[in-house]
Amino acid sequence: MIVRLALLAALVLVSSLARAEPYLAVQQGLKCGACHVNPTGGGMRNTFGEIWGQTQLPAKRIDTGDPWTGEISRFLAIGGNFRASATATDVPHEDRTNSFDTDEMRVYLDFRAIPDRLSVYVDQQLAPGGSENREAYGRLWFDNQRFYVKAGQMFLPYGLRLQDDTAFIRQVPGINFTTPDHGVEAGLELANWSAQLAVSNGTGGGAEVDPGKQYSLRVEHIQSVWRLGASFNFNDAAAGKRQMQNVFAGVRTGPIAWLGEVDYILDDSFEPRRKQAIGLLEANWLIMKGNNLKLTAEYFDPDREVAEDQQTRYSLVWEYTPLQFVQLRVGYRNYDGIPQNDLQNRRVVFAQINGYF
Repeated sequence: MIVRLALLAALVLVSSLARAEPYLAVQQGLKCGACHVNPTGGGMRNTFGEIWGQTQLPAKRIDTGDPWTGEISRFLAIGGNFRASATATDVPHEDRTNSFDTDEMRVYLDFRAIPDRLSVYVDQQLAPGGSENREAYGRLWFDNQRFYVKAGQMFLPYGLRLQDDTAFIRQVPGINFTTPDHGVEAGLELANWSAQLAVSNGTGGGAEVDPGKQYSLRVEHIQSVWRLGASFNFNDAAAGKRQMQNVFAGVRTGPIAWLGEVDYILDDSFEPRRKQAIGLLEANWLIMKGNNLKLTAEYFDPDREVAEDQQTRYSLVWEYTPLQFVQLRVGYRNYDGIPQNDLQNRRVVFAQINGYF
């Protein structure tokens, strides 16, 4: 068994599990928990998600016999993901910069002490930099997997869980795949409803520094061609209270899956209190099997009391999945902000390879 696990861990280093995006759930009319071990989505895929990712996502599937499911035994499953990219950035009045980067390499383990009831989940980032834990929690299901409780370090439930952590709706609220927190979460999973309530330290994974806590609530109603949800987050921090709320939605119109989110933030860590607004509208066009064209428009107002300080970002990304376990992405992003800030007016072109299994 030890040799087998070592070989599987080595395989993770060269190909891995894609961190799925919400548009795929909208496209298929499914909840995030239908494909992922985590009911709130992201991270390790379950057996259904693994098989779907190998048979339905790629333009062509190479027959290898039985598909990879990640199941080592009924008590243990393994997965991971790897992303590497080449990026060219143009900032006004500066020389163009070009770089090759390892964006992330992660391994996932799901230890099932009692299958379908009690498990321990680990998400460990291996690169870039040194090894760092992202998620490590225990999860207990009740009532035929309609209700769960988990405790440990986890990603908080809030809004659309996009893969792109640089999106305004991920970056500005500060709840994304780089900012897990320590706490507890309770979730309810019904046929057409998904709801989570979490209480955490509010320190983004760091040590607790004050008696205040962060409270996160996310509720979503799911239908076959549309979904609608809302989130609320309140961080009672000594440095300044922060309240965030949003509404988000998804709808499928033929081959196009639409996503939208609007956030409003009240932040007392600024003096005077700052009111911020964020918006995202995204269209994902399934041109043909294995080919997705993503067009995104984003808006960010960093201070509602200040005129003409808004920022926008437009992205055009082609995602090509030629065969199972491999996805290629090529994209262009245009930032538009205040003229005095060159960085807010940059242009970015990138190519990325993403392995998944």
